[in-house]
Amino acid sequence: MLNKVPEVTVYFWIIKILCTTVGESFADYINETLGFGLTNTTLVFSVALVATLVVQFRVDRYVPGVYWLAVVLISVVGTLLTDNLTDGHDVPLWISSTVFAVLLAAVFGIWYARERTLSIHTIITTPRESFYWLTVLVTFALGTAVGDWTLDLTGWSAGVSVLLPLGLILAVLASWRLGAGPVLSFWLAYILTRPLGANIGDYLASPKSDGGLGLGTFGTSVLFLGTILAVVIYLTKTDKDRTELSHPVTDGLGAAEPGKRKA
Repeated sequence: MLNKVPEVTVYFWIIKILCTTVGESFADYINETLGFGLTNTTLVFSVALVATLVVQFRVDRYVPGVYWLAVVLISVVGTLLTDNLTDGHDVPLWISSTVFAVLLAAVFGIWYARERTLSIHTIITTPRESFYWLTVLVTFALGTAVGDWTLDLTGWSAGVSVLLPLGLILAVLASWRLGAGPVLSFWLAYILTRPLGANIGDYLASPKSDGGLGLGTFGTSVLFLGTILAVVIYLTKTDKDRTELSHPVTDGLGAAEPGKRKA
């Protein structure tokens, strides 16, 4: 099958940040404003995520609408995982951050040991796609825990809190430009977009008295979901981020299987 994830373009990062903001604001809206509670909200979005992933795994190529719906839902579920530990079970954020960091390292380790690559340019088999989505889920949970922990330690306002993850992302970008490994740079940036998007969401949703823009969780969610929908429709019509080449399945040394072209 063709590569199941989009090319890493500017559109990829725009939608990724928008999705992380929705993960923060929409989860808060359903949980707190509508009063669903953490448990019910987690169950609802988990069921929706599983249903979407079933469709995602059944298609044989990257489909923008299906893929980005899965990312939106996984951003909400990842946020709720951390919120359940913190608010539902009083687990300190430093413990959640440590546990998710260790879990992420374990997933990366098993993924690499089995596939000999962590590149998202070769998500062409079911095992690789399974590792990919598990990694995405853990990065959202880890980013939520680390972002909230940082805010607790610093006491920064919603607006100022945007600067730290933004600065770190720019540092990763500079390191990549100077020769840092592209796979490592990608995943570091991917993790850091979670606290960036969450902090942007907090800034937009927070009351003006707290240094925010006062849009509320509903207004922020509608704004960003609408923007995501518009960009996804654009990508669906233009194929700007589609990978059309089929990459070969490789053996343990990274060599192409006989009879298959090495992309």
